[in-house]
Amino acid sequence: MDYVFMTDSDSDLPYALKQEYDIPVVYMPYALNGKEYFDDLGQMLDHKSYFDKMREGAVPVTSALNEAAYYEYFEPVLESGKDLLFVAFSSKLSRTIESVYAVQKELLQKYPERKFIVVDTLSISGAMTVLLLKAHELYRAGKPIEEVADWLEKNKLRSHAHFMVEDLKYLKRGGRISPTAAAFGSMLDIKPLICEARDGTLNAYNKVRGRKKGFATLVDDMMSFEPDPAESFVLIINADDRAGAEQLRDLVLQRNPAFSVRIENIGPVIGAHCGPGTLAVCFLGKKERKL
Repeated sequence: MDYVFMTDSDSDLPYALKQEYDIPVVYMPYALNGKEYFDDLGQMLDHKSYFDKMREGAVPVTSALNEAAYYEYFEPVLESGKDLLFVAFSSKLSRTIESVYAVQKELLQKYPERKFIVVDTLSISGAMTVLLLKAHELYRAGKPIEEVADWLEKNKLRSHAHFMVEDLKYLKRGGRISPTAAAFGSMLDIKPLICEARDGTLNAYNKVRGRKKGFATLVDDMMSFEPDPAESFVLIINADDRAGAEQLRDLVLQRNPAFSVRIENIGPVIGAHCGPGTLAVCFLGKKERKL
């Protein structure tokens, strides 16, 4: 190929798929118990150990990647004589994309003969993964950089993620709900449901009582957007709750046995904000996001 397809680890791209398709990934930083890590898709610190530390009281801190770091990822591609398509996580969830655009501008001035396209997916985590993997099919088929970028732009609002959190204290800590709402919600076993919105933010769109009702609602909501089993798999991601993910998978398959369902991990960046026990169903729908 005359160009490189690259993404970042806030996609929670499964490491096995990164290896299988040889997708270069920008590793995003976070800190835990005063130690800095980079989200290398579970290689340095496995996902279970990470969430166990959170259960023990550790408070992870996420941060933006600086321009110098992006420069180190991007310049070698252009310097080698190849173009670059960078598939980025939502600009509405971090200011880090400002560094991406700054480095893009600088490198295009330095290598004016090269193409360097950035796509803001308006997604994060599993929704971003199902989108970028579908685009990567076009890349592997030899489609030009402009065609793949155009497909991403036209289809990015068809990528969906619907989350259910286990413990409201993490949403409270991030300022997404009030301390009073968190306290009452925990007593009443209230489960907020969160989706990725059209503008690239995360939106608390519903709340239900109990996991059983939450699982059923997640699957109902997924089906309302008309995912096509022939187009893409359904990705169920979990923050160290494999049993819950398997229950959710079974509900998805009850609705349509033709679905191919993968169970994978929520990474440390989004996990820092939603906490252990979070589950999500992620998919491409025929219908775009509503909210």
